[in-house]
Amino acid sequence: MRAWEDGGMSRLFGTDGVRGVANADLTPDLVLALGRAAGRVLAPKGGRVVVGRDTRVSGPMLEAALVSGLCSSGAGVLLAGIIPTPGVAFTTIDERARAGAVISASHNPVPDNGIKFFDSGGSKLAPEAEEEIERLIAAPPTDLPVGTEVGSTRVLSHAEDRYVAHVLATLDERLAGLRVVLDLAHGAAYSAAPRAFREAGADVTVIHGEPDGTRINVDCGSTHLSGLSTKVLEVGADLGFAFDGDADRVLAVDESGREVDGDRIIAMMAIHLHERGLLKNDVVVSTVMANLGFRRALQERGIEVLTAPVGDKYVAEAMATSGAVLGGEQSGHVIFGEHATTGDGILTALQVAGVAASSDAGVGELAHVFEPYPQVLLNVRVGSKEALEGAEELWAEVHRTEDELGDHGRVLVRPSGTESIVRVMVEAADAAEARRAAEALAAQVERLLA
Repeated sequence: MRAWEDGGMSRLFGTDGVRGVANADLTPDLVLALGRAAGRVLAPKGGRVVVGRDTRVSGPMLEAALVSGLCSSGAGVLLAGIIPTPGVAFTTIDERARAGAVISASHNPVPDNGIKFFDSGGSKLAPEAEEEIERLIAAPPTDLPVGTEVGSTRVLSHAEDRYVAHVLATLDERLAGLRVVLDLAHGAAYSAAPRAFREAGADVTVIHGEPDGTRINVDCGSTHLSGLSTKVLEVGADLGFAFDGDADRVLAVDESGREVDGDRIIAMMAIHLHERGLLKNDVVVSTVMANLGFRRALQERGIEVLTAPVGDKYVAEAMATSGAVLGGEQSGHVIFGEHATTGDGILTALQVAGVAASSDAGVGELAHVFEPYPQVLLNVRVGSKEALEGAEELWAEVHRTEDELGDHGRVLVRPSGTESIVRVMVEAADAAEARRAAEALAAQVERLLA
Protein backbone atom coordinates (compact mmCIF):
# COMPACT_ATOMS: atom_id res chain seq x y z
CA MET A 1 0.00 0.00 0.00
CA ARG A 2 1.14 3.55 -0.66
CA ALA A 3 0.16 5.49 2.40
CA TRP A 4 0.03 9.07 3.68
CA GLU A 5 3.07 11.16 2.75
CA ASP A 6 4.08 14.35 4.60
CA GLY A 7 0.52 15.34 5.40
CA GLY A 8 -0.65 14.63 1.88
CA MET A 9 -1.70 11.40 0.26
CA SER A 10 -0.39 9.28 -2.60
CA ARG A 11 -2.25 6.56 -4.47
CA LEU A 12 -3.97 4.23 -1.99
CA PHE A 13 -5.83 1.67 -4.08
CA GLY A 14 -3.90 -1.22 -5.59
CA THR A 15 -5.05 -4.19 -7.67
CA ASP A 16 -7.41 -5.36 -4.93
CA GLY A 17 -8.28 -2.48 -2.64
CA VAL A 18 -6.11 -0.84 0.01
CA ARG A 19 -3.55 -2.99 1.82
CA GLY A 20 -0.72 -2.59 4.25
CA VAL A 21 0.64 -3.65 7.61
CA ALA A 22 -2.18 -3.15 10.08
CA ASN A 23 -1.57 -0.39 12.65
CA ALA A 24 1.62 0.64 10.87
CA ASP A 25 0.65 2.00 7.45
CA LEU A 26 -2.96 0.77 7.47
CA THR A 27 -3.88 2.62 10.66
CA PRO A 28 -7.30 3.05 12.26
CA ASP A 29 -7.07 6.78 11.46
CA LEU A 30 -6.58 6.05 7.77
CA VAL A 31 -9.34 3.43 7.71
CA LEU A 32 -11.76 5.82 9.42
CA ALA A 33 -11.02 8.45 6.78
CA LEU A 34 -11.35 5.80 4.07
CA GLY A 35 -14.74 4.71 5.43
CA ARG A 36 -16.02 8.28 5.65
CA ALA A 37 -14.99 9.00 2.07
CA ALA A 38 -16.27 5.67 0.74
CA GLY A 39 -19.62 6.24 2.42
CA ARG A 40 -19.98 9.60 0.68
CA VAL A 41 -19.10 8.15 -2.72
CA LEU A 42 -20.73 4.71 -2.59
CA ALA A 43 -23.72 5.13 -0.26
CA PRO A 44 -24.83 8.76 -0.19
CA LYS A 45 -27.94 9.98 1.62
CA GLY A 46 -28.12 7.13 4.10
CA GLY A 47 -27.42 4.23 1.75
CA ARG A 48 -26.50 0.90 3.32
CA VAL A 49 -23.09 -0.81 3.20
CA VAL A 50 -22.47 -4.50 4.00
CA VAL A 51 -19.26 -5.00 6.01
CA GLY A 52 -17.55 -8.38 6.48
CA ARG A 53 -14.08 -9.53 7.46
CA ASP A 54 -11.76 -12.49 7.76
CA THR A 55 -10.38 -13.84 11.04
CA ARG A 56 -7.22 -11.71 11.06
CA VAL A 57 -6.23 -10.51 14.53
CA SER A 58 -6.34 -6.87 13.42
CA GLY A 59 -9.80 -7.30 11.91
CA PRO A 60 -11.94 -6.08 14.84
CA MET A 61 -9.76 -2.97 15.26
CA LEU A 62 -10.07 -1.99 11.59
CA GLU A 63 -13.73 -2.99 11.46
CA ALA A 64 -14.46 -0.50 14.25
CA ALA A 65 -12.62 2.23 12.36
CA LEU A 66 -14.27 1.47 9.03
CA VAL A 67 -17.76 1.31 10.54
CA SER A 68 -17.15 4.59 12.36
CA GLY A 69 -16.13 6.26 9.12
CA LEU A 70 -19.11 4.91 7.21
CA CYS A 71 -21.55 5.99 9.93
CA SER A 72 -19.85 9.40 10.08
CA SER A 73 -20.70 9.84 6.39
CA GLY A 74 -24.35 9.01 7.10
CA ALA A 75 -24.26 5.51 5.66
CA GLY A 76 -26.00 2.62 7.39
CA VAL A 77 -23.86 -0.44 8.11
CA LEU A 78 -24.96 -4.07 7.86
CA LEU A 79 -22.48 -6.21 9.80
CA ALA A 80 -22.00 -9.63 8.21
CA GLY A 81 -19.24 -10.70 10.60
CA ILE A 82 -16.61 -13.25 9.57
CA ILE A 83 -17.58 -14.31 6.07
CA PRO A 84 -15.76 -15.04 2.78
CA THR A 85 -15.19 -12.08 0.49
CA PRO A 86 -17.60 -13.46 -2.15
CA GLY A 87 -20.15 -13.76 0.65
CA VAL A 88 -19.99 -9.98 1.06
CA ALA A 89 -20.43 -9.50 -2.70
CA PHE A 90 -23.46 -11.81 -2.66
CA THR A 91 -24.94 -10.23 0.48
CA THR A 92 -24.58 -6.75 -0.99
CA ILE A 93 -26.83 -7.84 -3.85
CA ASP A 94 -29.10 -9.93 -1.64
CA GLU A 95 -29.72 -7.03 0.75
CA ARG A 96 -29.99 -4.50 -2.09
CA ALA A 97 -27.30 -2.46 -0.37
CA ARG A 98 -25.48 0.37 -2.06
CA ALA A 99 -22.02 -1.15 -1.48
CA GLY A 100 -20.03 -3.83 0.31
CA ALA A 101 -16.71 -3.69 2.15
CA VAL A 102 -14.35 -6.49 3.19
CA ILE A 103 -11.59 -6.23 5.78
CA SER A 104 -8.98 -8.76 4.66
CA ALA A 105 -5.54 -9.13 3.18
CA SER A 106 -6.46 -12.33 1.36
CA HIS A 107 -3.43 -14.65 1.18
CA ASN A 108 -1.01 -12.14 2.75
CA PRO A 109 0.79 -12.74 6.08
CA VAL A 110 -0.78 -12.19 9.51
CA PRO A 111 0.50 -8.60 10.06
CA ASP A 112 -1.14 -7.36 6.84
CA ASN A 113 -4.71 -6.31 6.38
CA GLY A 114 -6.73 -4.48 3.79
CA ILE A 115 -10.02 -2.92 2.77
CA LYS A 116 -11.75 -3.68 -0.52
CA PHE A 117 -15.11 -2.49 -1.75
CA PHE A 118 -17.91 -3.75 -3.96
CA ASP A 119 -20.49 -1.64 -5.74
CA SER A 120 -24.23 -2.31 -5.54
CA GLY A 121 -23.93 -5.01 -8.20
CA GLY A 122 -21.31 -6.96 -6.23
CA SER A 123 -18.45 -5.93 -8.54
CA LYS A 124 -15.08 -4.45 -7.62
CA LEU A 125 -14.95 -0.66 -7.88
CA ALA A 126 -14.33 1.21 -11.11
CA PRO A 127 -11.16 3.36 -11.11
CA GLU A 128 -13.28 6.51 -11.14
CA ALA A 129 -14.90 5.56 -7.82
CA GLU A 130 -11.52 4.81 -6.27
CA GLU A 131 -10.17 8.15 -7.43
CA GLU A 132 -13.16 10.01 -5.98
CA ILE A 133 -12.71 8.26 -2.63
CA GLU A 134 -9.05 9.23 -2.57
CA ARG A 135 -9.93 12.82 -3.44
CA LEU A 136 -12.32 13.02 -0.49
CA ILE A 137 -9.70 11.59 1.88
CA ALA A 138 -7.27 14.28 0.79
CA ALA A 139 -9.94 17.01 1.12
CA PRO A 140 -12.43 15.74 3.70
CA PRO A 141 -15.93 17.24 3.70
CA THR A 142 -16.96 19.64 6.47
CA ASP A 143 -20.71 19.16 6.16
CA LEU A 144 -20.93 15.91 8.08
CA PRO A 145 -24.36 14.68 9.19
CA VAL A 146 -25.46 15.17 12.79
CA GLY A 147 -28.31 13.97 14.96
CA THR A 148 -30.59 11.45 13.37
CA GLU A 149 -28.71 11.75 10.07
CA VAL A 150 -25.67 9.90 11.46
CA GLY A 151 -25.51 6.32 10.22
CA SER A 152 -26.38 3.33 12.40
CA THR A 153 -25.42 -0.36 12.39
CA ARG A 154 -27.35 -3.61 12.26
CA VAL A 155 -26.05 -7.20 12.60
CA LEU A 156 -26.91 -9.58 9.75
CA SER A 157 -27.24 -12.84 11.66
CA HIS A 158 -28.45 -14.63 8.51
CA ALA A 159 -25.61 -13.59 6.17
CA GLU A 160 -23.78 -16.94 6.19
CA ASP A 161 -27.04 -18.89 5.95
CA ARG A 162 -28.07 -17.13 2.77
CA TYR A 163 -24.59 -17.29 1.25
CA VAL A 164 -24.31 -21.05 1.86
CA ALA A 165 -27.79 -21.58 0.40
CA HIS A 166 -26.70 -19.58 -2.65
CA VAL A 167 -23.57 -21.62 -3.39
CA LEU A 168 -25.41 -24.89 -2.80
CA ALA A 169 -28.07 -23.85 -5.31
CA THR A 170 -25.42 -23.85 -8.05
CA LEU A 171 -24.92 -27.62 -7.73
CA ASP A 172 -26.74 -29.88 -10.18
CA GLU A 173 -26.50 -32.92 -7.91
CA ARG A 174 -25.51 -33.91 -4.40
CA LEU A 175 -22.01 -35.01 -3.43
CA ALA A 176 -23.07 -38.16 -1.61
CA GLY A 177 -20.14 -40.56 -1.19
CA LEU A 178 -17.48 -38.03 -2.20
CA ARG A 179 -14.63 -37.79 0.28
CA VAL A 180 -13.01 -34.36 0.50
CA VAL A 181 -10.41 -32.65 2.66
CA LEU A 182 -10.74 -28.91 3.26
CA ASP A 183 -7.80 -26.74 4.33
CA LEU A 184 -9.48 -23.62 5.72
CA ALA A 185 -6.29 -21.61 6.39
CA HIS A 186 -7.68 -20.54 9.79
CA GLY A 187 -9.59 -17.95 7.75
CA ALA A 188 -12.97 -16.75 6.59
CA ALA A 189 -14.03 -20.13 5.15
CA TYR A 190 -13.79 -21.84 8.55
CA SER A 191 -17.57 -22.20 8.97
CA ALA A 192 -19.15 -21.73 5.54
CA ALA A 193 -16.99 -24.19 3.57
CA PRO A 194 -17.40 -27.35 5.69
CA ARG A 195 -21.04 -26.50 6.23
CA ALA A 196 -21.68 -26.21 2.46
CA PHE A 197 -19.90 -29.48 1.66
CA ARG A 198 -21.61 -31.40 4.45
CA GLU A 199 -25.02 -30.08 3.45
CA ALA A 200 -24.22 -31.20 -0.11
CA GLY A 201 -23.67 -34.73 1.19
CA ALA A 202 -19.88 -35.00 1.08
CA ASP A 203 -17.75 -36.82 3.63
CA VAL A 204 -15.60 -33.94 4.95
CA THR A 205 -12.25 -33.88 6.73
CA VAL A 206 -11.09 -30.44 7.92
CA ILE A 207 -7.57 -29.20 8.59
CA HIS A 208 -6.50 -25.75 9.83
CA GLY A 209 -10.14 -25.12 10.63
CA GLU A 210 -9.97 -22.96 13.76
CA PRO A 211 -10.81 -19.27 13.17
CA ASP A 212 -7.44 -18.17 14.50
CA GLY A 213 -6.36 -14.75 13.25
CA THR A 214 -2.86 -15.23 14.65
CA ARG A 215 -2.30 -18.21 12.31
CA ILE A 216 -4.24 -17.21 9.19
CA ASN A 217 -2.33 -18.42 6.09
CA VAL A 218 0.63 -19.58 8.23
CA ASP A 219 2.01 -22.73 6.56
CA CYS A 220 -1.49 -23.62 5.39
CA GLY A 221 -4.15 -22.74 2.87
CA SER A 222 -3.74 -22.07 -0.84
CA THR A 223 -0.12 -20.91 -0.50
CA HIS A 224 1.04 -24.09 1.29
CA LEU A 225 -0.47 -27.25 -0.19
CA SER A 226 1.83 -29.87 1.32
CA GLY A 227 -0.34 -30.43 4.40
CA LEU A 228 -3.44 -30.86 2.26
CA SER A 229 -1.70 -33.37 -0.02
CA THR A 230 -0.55 -35.37 2.97
CA LYS A 231 -4.01 -35.46 4.52
CA VAL A 232 -5.73 -36.48 1.25
CA LEU A 233 -3.40 -39.46 0.97
CA GLU A 234 -3.71 -40.28 4.68
CA VAL A 235 -7.52 -40.50 4.67
CA GLY A 236 -7.89 -41.80 1.11
CA ALA A 237 -9.93 -38.81 -0.04
CA ASP A 238 -11.10 -38.25 -3.60
CA LEU A 239 -9.75 -34.70 -3.62
CA GLY A 240 -8.84 -31.77 -1.40
CA PHE A 241 -9.32 -28.01 -1.48
CA ALA A 242 -7.23 -25.23 0.06
CA PHE A 243 -8.64 -21.74 0.51
CA ASP A 244 -6.86 -18.48 1.15
CA GLY A 245 -7.60 -16.22 4.10
CA ASP A 246 -10.74 -14.63 2.66
CA ALA A 247 -11.81 -17.64 0.55
CA ASP A 248 -12.10 -15.80 -2.75
CA ARG A 249 -9.60 -18.25 -4.22
CA VAL A 250 -9.07 -22.00 -3.99
CA LEU A 251 -6.52 -24.53 -5.17
CA ALA A 252 -7.01 -28.29 -5.14
CA VAL A 253 -5.12 -31.55 -4.97
CA ASP A 254 -6.25 -34.72 -6.71
CA GLU A 255 -6.62 -38.22 -5.29
CA SER A 256 -2.85 -38.76 -5.68
CA GLY A 257 -1.98 -35.58 -3.80
CA ARG A 258 -0.92 -33.69 -6.94
CA GLU A 259 -1.58 -29.96 -7.12
CA VAL A 260 -4.49 -28.74 -9.24
CA ASP A 261 -3.89 -25.01 -9.76
CA GLY A 262 -6.24 -22.41 -11.17
CA ASP A 263 -5.28 -23.16 -14.77
CA ARG A 264 -6.18 -26.82 -14.30
CA ILE A 265 -9.43 -26.01 -12.49
CA ILE A 266 -10.47 -23.67 -15.30
CA ALA A 267 -9.43 -26.15 -18.00
CA MET A 268 -11.36 -28.98 -16.30
CA MET A 269 -14.50 -26.88 -15.93
CA ALA A 270 -14.21 -25.33 -19.41
CA ILE A 271 -14.03 -28.75 -21.06
CA HIS A 272 -16.91 -30.03 -18.92
CA LEU A 273 -19.14 -27.08 -19.90
CA HIS A 274 -17.99 -27.15 -23.54
CA GLU A 275 -18.86 -30.82 -23.95
CA ARG A 276 -22.37 -30.12 -22.67
CA GLY A 277 -22.92 -27.04 -24.80
CA LEU A 278 -22.95 -24.80 -21.73
CA LEU A 279 -19.78 -22.78 -22.38
CA LYS A 280 -21.27 -19.64 -23.85
CA ASN A 281 -19.45 -18.49 -27.02
CA ASP A 282 -16.91 -21.29 -26.37
CA VAL A 283 -14.66 -18.78 -24.67
CA VAL A 284 -12.94 -18.48 -21.29
CA VAL A 285 -11.04 -15.57 -19.79
CA SER A 286 -7.65 -15.99 -18.16
CA THR A 287 -4.77 -13.65 -17.34
CA VAL A 288 -1.29 -12.98 -18.59
CA MET A 289 -0.05 -15.50 -15.99
CA ALA A 290 -1.86 -18.48 -17.57
CA ASN A 291 0.44 -21.25 -18.74
CA LEU A 292 1.06 -21.72 -22.45
CA GLY A 293 0.20 -25.39 -22.11
CA PHE A 294 -3.22 -24.43 -20.74
CA ARG A 295 -3.90 -22.05 -23.62
CA ARG A 296 -2.92 -24.51 -26.31
CA ALA A 297 -4.86 -27.42 -24.78
CA LEU A 298 -8.09 -25.43 -24.76
CA GLN A 299 -7.53 -24.00 -28.21
CA GLU A 300 -7.07 -27.52 -29.57
CA ARG A 301 -10.53 -28.34 -28.20
CA GLY A 302 -12.15 -25.36 -29.91
CA ILE A 303 -12.20 -23.12 -26.82
CA GLU A 304 -10.91 -19.57 -27.22
CA VAL A 305 -8.82 -18.13 -24.37
CA LEU A 306 -9.03 -14.37 -23.86
CA THR A 307 -6.36 -12.60 -21.81
CA ALA A 308 -6.92 -10.03 -19.06
CA PRO A 309 -4.49 -8.31 -16.67
CA VAL A 310 -3.82 -9.99 -13.32
CA GLY A 311 -6.68 -9.47 -10.86
CA ASP A 312 -10.12 -11.03 -10.75
CA LYS A 313 -11.74 -7.61 -11.24
CA TYR A 314 -10.12 -7.47 -14.70
CA VAL A 315 -11.16 -11.04 -15.44
CA ALA A 316 -14.74 -10.10 -14.51
CA GLU A 317 -14.63 -7.07 -16.80
CA ALA A 318 -13.36 -9.15 -19.73
CA MET A 319 -16.04 -11.77 -19.07
CA ALA A 320 -18.75 -9.12 -19.15
CA THR A 321 -17.42 -7.72 -22.43
CA SER A 322 -17.05 -11.11 -24.14
CA GLY A 323 -20.09 -12.81 -22.68
CA ALA A 324 -17.92 -15.54 -21.14
CA VAL A 325 -19.42 -17.56 -18.28
CA LEU A 326 -16.09 -18.84 -16.96
CA GLY A 327 -12.83 -17.12 -16.19
CA GLY A 328 -10.10 -16.90 -13.60
CA GLU A 329 -6.47 -16.93 -12.62
CA GLN A 330 -3.74 -19.48 -12.15
CA SER A 331 -3.64 -18.44 -8.48
CA GLY A 332 -7.13 -19.85 -7.91
CA HIS A 333 -9.50 -16.93 -8.40
CA VAL A 334 -12.24 -18.51 -10.53
CA ILE A 335 -15.45 -16.75 -11.57
CA PHE A 336 -18.57 -18.59 -12.63
CA GLY A 337 -20.33 -15.69 -14.28
CA GLU A 338 -23.83 -17.15 -14.04
CA HIS A 339 -23.53 -17.51 -10.27
CA ALA A 340 -21.07 -14.91 -8.97
CA THR A 341 -19.61 -11.48 -9.65
CA THR A 342 -16.18 -12.19 -8.22
CA GLY A 343 -13.79 -15.04 -7.44
CA ASP A 344 -15.46 -17.50 -5.08
CA GLY A 345 -13.41 -20.32 -3.59
CA ILE A 346 -16.28 -22.25 -2.02
CA LEU A 347 -18.49 -22.06 -5.10
CA THR A 348 -15.56 -23.14 -7.28
CA ALA A 349 -14.72 -26.07 -5.00
CA LEU A 350 -18.34 -27.23 -5.07
CA GLN A 351 -18.42 -27.05 -8.87
CA VAL A 352 -15.22 -29.09 -9.19
CA ALA A 353 -16.53 -31.60 -6.65
CA GLY A 354 -19.79 -31.84 -8.58
CA VAL A 355 -17.97 -32.76 -11.78
CA ALA A 356 -15.89 -35.31 -9.88
CA ALA A 357 -18.98 -36.85 -8.28
CA SER A 358 -20.72 -37.23 -11.65
CA SER A 359 -17.73 -38.74 -13.47
CA ASP A 360 -16.18 -42.18 -13.50
CA ALA A 361 -12.78 -40.50 -13.83
CA GLY A 362 -10.82 -39.10 -10.91
CA VAL A 363 -9.87 -35.46 -10.58
CA GLY A 364 -6.33 -36.38 -11.61
CA GLU A 365 -7.56 -37.47 -15.03
CA LEU A 366 -10.10 -34.68 -15.38
CA ALA A 367 -7.77 -31.83 -14.45
CA HIS A 368 -4.45 -32.97 -15.89
CA VAL A 369 -5.50 -32.38 -19.49
CA PHE A 370 -2.38 -30.48 -20.51
CA GLU A 371 1.35 -30.61 -20.00
CA PRO A 372 2.39 -27.25 -18.54
CA TYR A 373 5.35 -25.41 -19.95
CA PRO A 374 8.05 -25.05 -17.28
CA GLN A 375 7.33 -21.74 -15.57
CA VAL A 376 9.63 -19.90 -13.18
CA LEU A 377 8.25 -17.04 -11.10
CA LEU A 378 10.60 -14.93 -9.00
CA ASN A 379 9.57 -12.09 -6.68
CA VAL A 380 12.05 -9.25 -6.26
CA ARG A 381 11.51 -6.76 -3.45
CA VAL A 382 12.26 -3.27 -4.72
CA GLY A 383 12.48 0.26 -3.39
CA SER A 384 10.08 1.65 -5.97
CA LYS A 385 7.95 -0.59 -8.15
CA GLU A 386 6.67 2.58 -9.87
CA ALA A 387 10.12 2.99 -11.43
CA LEU A 388 9.64 -0.24 -13.37
CA GLU A 389 7.78 1.41 -16.24
CA GLY A 390 10.69 3.73 -17.06
CA ALA A 391 13.51 1.19 -16.60
CA GLU A 392 14.60 1.20 -20.25
CA GLU A 393 17.70 -0.93 -19.69
CA LEU A 394 15.59 -3.64 -18.06
CA TRP A 395 12.97 -3.62 -20.82
CA ALA A 396 15.67 -3.92 -23.44
CA GLU A 397 16.84 -7.09 -21.68
CA VAL A 398 13.26 -8.38 -21.52
CA HIS A 399 12.84 -7.90 -25.27
CA ARG A 400 16.15 -9.64 -25.96
CA THR A 401 15.04 -12.63 -23.84
CA GLU A 402 11.70 -12.76 -25.65
CA ASP A 403 13.48 -12.87 -29.00
CA GLU A 404 15.64 -15.75 -27.79
CA LEU A 405 12.61 -17.78 -26.61
CA GLY A 406 10.59 -17.12 -29.77
CA ASP A 407 7.30 -19.04 -30.05
CA HIS A 408 8.40 -21.60 -27.43
CA GLY A 409 8.29 -19.33 -24.40
CA ARG A 410 7.36 -15.97 -23.01
CA VAL A 411 8.39 -13.37 -20.43
CA LEU A 412 6.24 -11.37 -18.06
CA VAL A 413 7.63 -8.67 -15.77
CA ARG A 414 5.07 -6.75 -13.71
CA PRO A 415 4.67 -4.97 -10.39
CA SER A 416 2.66 -6.57 -7.61
CA GLY A 417 -0.66 -4.89 -7.03
CA THR A 418 -0.38 -5.15 -3.25
CA GLU A 419 3.32 -5.20 -2.28
CA SER A 420 6.60 -3.44 -3.16
CA ILE A 421 7.57 -6.36 -5.36
CA VAL A 422 8.31 -6.86 -9.03
CA ARG A 423 7.35 -10.30 -10.33
CA VAL A 424 9.48 -11.91 -13.03
CA MET A 425 7.93 -14.87 -14.85
CA VAL A 426 9.53 -16.87 -17.63
CA GLU A 427 8.06 -19.85 -19.49
CA ALA A 428 10.11 -21.99 -21.83
CA ALA A 429 10.00 -25.47 -23.33
CA ASP A 430 13.10 -26.31 -21.28
CA ALA A 431 13.02 -25.86 -17.50
CA ALA A 432 16.70 -25.00 -17.20
CA GLU A 433 16.37 -22.35 -19.87
CA ALA A 434 13.38 -20.82 -18.06
CA ARG A 435 15.31 -20.76 -14.78
CA ARG A 436 18.39 -19.14 -16.31
CA ALA A 437 16.37 -16.44 -18.06
CA ALA A 438 14.25 -15.67 -14.98
CA GLU A 439 17.25 -15.41 -12.67
CA ALA A 440 19.08 -13.14 -15.10
CA LEU A 441 16.11 -10.80 -15.37
CA ALA A 442 15.50 -10.85 -11.60
CA ALA A 443 19.12 -9.84 -11.07
CA GLN A 444 18.59 -6.91 -13.42
CA VAL A 445 15.46 -5.86 -11.55
CA GLU A 446 17.34 -5.98 -8.25
CA ARG A 447 20.29 -4.03 -9.64
CA LEU A 448 18.17 -1.30 -11.21
CA LEU A 449 15.22 -0.96 -8.83
CA ALA A 450 16.14 -2.26 -5.36
